[in-house]
Amino acid sequence: MPPKFLIDSNLPYYFSLWKDSDFIHQKDIDDTWKDSQIWEYAKANNLTIITKDSDFSDKMLFHEPPPKVIHIKLGNMKMKEFFALLTEIWAEIERMSSENKLVSVFKDRIEGIN
Repeated sequence: MPPKFLIDSNLPYYFSLWKDSDFIHQKDIDDTWKDSQIWEYAKANNLTIITKDSDFSDKMLFHEPPPKVIHIKLGNMKMKEFFALLTEIWAEIERMSSENKLVSVFKDRIEGIN
């Protein structure tokens, strides 16, 4: 089964949630790619980009999928807290991503834009 999500290099590589066939990390492709290359790869492979980079969510506002974008906006937090929070809310993030072209994830809420 091909991956559904492309993890941007600005997010942790070692994260148990992202260690199955639904996910591919940019590091496994080419971690030197520029945003435009990541975007085009995700578009060509119908992947949802998971990132902390606002450039992708800004671009998504003016384009139609693919790709879709999940923008992690959690700010500074310890990795243990980051992992625990994302693991707890991942099912909701994934559900919202199936219904929206852009999902923004905050500490206290998840927002979607069609």
